[in-house]
Amino acid sequence: MPDGDLQSRAARTTARILLEIAAVNFRPEDPYRHTSGKLSPSYIDCRKIIAFPRARTRLTELAVALLAERVGYESIDAVAGGETAGIPFAAWIADALALPMLYVRKEPKGFGRMAQIEGAMTEGCRVLLVEDLATDAGSKVRFVEALRRAGAVVTDIYVVFHYGIFPQSTKILADLGVNLHALATWRDVLAAARETEAFPADTLDQVQTYLDDPEGWSSARI
Repeated sequence: MPDGDLQSRAARTTARILLEIAAVNFRPEDPYRHTSGKLSPSYIDCRKIIAFPRARTRLTELAVALLAERVGYESIDAVAGGETAGIPFAAWIADALALPMLYVRKEPKGFGRMAQIEGAMTEGCRVLLVEDLATDAGSKVRFVEALRRAGAVVTDIYVVFHYGIFPQSTKILADLGVNLHALATWRDVLAAARETEAFPADTLDQVQTYLDDPEGWSSARI
């Protein structure tokens, strides 16, 4: 299957799963506030996936297929989950690939070995970093740098969901020498929501306006 077909089919399936398990929230009349202070009519909770065994199994299968196509079949030595949301996803992918699993803390723990990386890793180990989602990629930089300081080679990150509306996210990672792989973006979810009529049309129109200009949409409502 050509890469484009694989990505589009994976995106459509992922978007429909996220809608089905109610991980997608659209609320333009009462926007969500990000930690940056900016407003958004949309919020996604990928952590809900852990409660749905059939959904998470399918998403893991899609992830493995995408990674084989994009990264390779024998190009990963270990899978690392970012604390905390990335840990279950890393565990499922590591198990599916029959690879060792690690997890990386946001900061070194303040006692014992003062470790930031948990698990066993050798120098030069090719590590896939896994998280649930990516917004502006800030936390990804911290995790990649921690893994590299510990001797890992990190060139790829996998997430279930990439916001896909903040250009700086892909630029930051590209400057770091890292490729970001995601199953779906907000535009995929919006398309699936229209197809399934999961939300009122006027709500989806507001979300479309936000996706086209997130900075402007937020500024007009602060």
